[in-house]
Amino acid sequence: MIPAIETLRLAPFDAVIFDMDGTLLDTEAVFRTIVFEVCEELGFEMTDSVHHSMVGSSHERTRQLLLEAYGVSFPYTLFDQRCRTSMRARSHGGVPVKAGAREFITELRARGIPAAVATSSRNPHAQHHLSTAGLFDLFDTVVTRDDVVNPKPHPEPFLTAAQRLGIEPRLCLALEDSHMGVRAAHAAGMQTVMVPDLVGPNADIHALGVTVLESIVHVHEAAFPRP
Repeated sequence: MIPAIETLRLAPFDAVIFDMDGTLLDTEAVFRTIVFEVCEELGFEMTDSVHHSMVGSSHERTRQLLLEAYGVSFPYTLFDQRCRTSMRARSHGGVPVKAGAREFITELRARGIPAAVATSSRNPHAQHHLSTAGLFDLFDTVVTRDDVVNPKPHPEPFLTAAQRLGIEPRLCLALEDSHMGVRAAHAAGMQTVMVPDLVGPNADIHALGVTVLESIVHVHEAAFPRP
């Protein structure tokens, strides 16, 4: 159950680290459509179950999941190429930003609180999407799959972001929409908030004791309560 915002106050923090797709950017629904379309083009049937397991996964993990689901004959390289081409084509008109994200980041900057992105996406994809959305220059650093050895759910992406910001992990607020991302941020020792997108929290996520809020608008209100 998502707590009422009027009763929730986040602990003080010195930095905020955002996941990208599904948290900052409203791109997961678009990618879901692309995944289903490309699989059909290649002669495979995508399912909600397989798709949900892919949310928040790295390139390597996604490949493993698809080979496990469809067998070694699944043409992952072609699938990946077609998905990326389709996503880039669909983002020419702009990349949608999640409700409240721009306003929250703007207040962080006004308060002198550094912000970073920690994403499982590769650097070209992250730079393109954040730039197209008009957000790239608002962050002090962006950690991508190309910057770490171990992707989410390993804590390395979040720990790397904290290190670049010069802030102790325990003093960082981490925002995530996926189970893998939540586990990564929690393992990094950060105050973790799940902002669900396509996948909601399950028993394992609730067992971690992380906060679950409906949107970044709610995160903003819980972080900086108005009198």
